[in-house]
Amino acid sequence: MMEEQGAEKLFIDKASGKNTDRAAFKEMMAFVRADDIVIVESISRIARNTRDLLSIVSELTEKGVEFVSLKESIDTTTPQGRFMLTIFGALAELERESILERQREGIEIAKSEGKYKGRKPVDIDEEKFVAVCKKWRDGKMTATAAMNELGLKPNTFYRRVKEMSL
Repeated sequence: MMEEQGAEKLFIDKASGKNTDRAAFKEMMAFVRADDIVIVESISRIARNTRDLLSIVSELTEKGVEFVSLKESIDTTTPQGRFMLTIFGALAELERESILERQREGIEIAKSEGKYKGRKPVDIDEEKFVAVCKKWRDGKMTATAAMNELGLKPNTFYRRVKEMSL
């Protein structure tokens, strides 16, 4: 497809466009220079949220590089193209958020039906937990030291403190 566009160099990412931490994307951003044109099949291939998309296009613009999306017929060399880029970027972000919302809803339904139980709770020696929490509450150790001694992450530590009313 890109060969039809007369592309000099192709950058192909196997990873999702949901973030910019992708090898081929980083390579492309380092490679492009003034008067280049970045052509993508769809804006969702380069970014999944408006902020990332606009940031990428802004960085390309600063380098003197134009951006073209074939599916959405966006060309940043025109004011209309820049406007449409913003609109389509917002739509891509809405689509991603809708997918995540449906996923959360599906998990809630599965939980209510007893099919999804979440992670297995971390086993804690309650006597040791209470003793360490007492030291922490008495100011004899920091919360971080208490978490390290118990081998717990902050969210688990504080959740258990709340559950046990310590």
